[in-house]
Amino acid sequence: MLGRKSHGKTDELSENVLTQGRGLWTRNAVPGVRVRGEGLRRIRGEEWRSWSPRHSKLGAGILRTKSERASLLPKIGSQVLYLGAGHGTTISHLHDHMCGEGNYLGGSIISVDVAPRCIRDLVSLAKKRPGILPVLADARQPDTLRPWLNGRVDWLFQDVSQSGQVDFFLSAAVNFLSPNGVALLSLKSASEPNVEGGSEQHYAAAVDAMVASGFEVLEVIRLKGWEDQHALIVGKSPSKWP
Repeated sequence: MLGRKSHGKTDELSENVLTQGRGLWTRNAVPGVRVRGEGLRRIRGEEWRSWSPRHSKLGAGILRTKSERASLLPKIGSQVLYLGAGHGTTISHLHDHMCGEGNYLGGSIISVDVAPRCIRDLVSLAKKRPGILPVLADARQPDTLRPWLNGRVDWLFQDVSQSGQVDFFLSAAVNFLSPNGVALLSLKSASEPNVEGGSEQHYAAAVDAMVASGFEVLEVIRLKGWEDQHALIVGKSPSKWP
């Protein structure tokens, strides 16, 4: 059942994304259909889906950032690259934001994962949500991604919990991110065994590597409480890049 009560102050991050009270919501591009059993709500006569910070590191980052929340979102109607797309929870909310119903906004989400099971789920999602392009590929091998991209992207997201995740994030950025582009690294501390120390040392090492590659690191958003041992590191590529 869709909620109809007032739930606090509403702030619009885009025409398809808003916060209401402490919740994050996207306008449902496939009305009546849930992706992960999320809550649905009527807001101004339209259906919106709950974007849970417990099921999406991007959603958690948007709610916890100290910067302008909208700055973490890609441009509506743009092409983006998402490495480690998983089963598509975050992808579906990006689709609500960037593409809209029937992809009338013209967005494109290149959704990469190495697991065939995840790709099957993404293919199923893409059938109802045009604009999602599932790609079975290894994020550590940029040449396998190149055929799926129409030039460089202004927004890149990586959520790949493997050793060396910082290195292949930077490789992807050099190969595919535009100058002055935004790149977000979801860093799982426990996946970086080659760095001594705890989570804070792992985050600091990732920041140092990004800065050494030319990035301006805008923020390190710690996700503890929703995703322990995780931080979302937000960077911007330089005007002369790569």
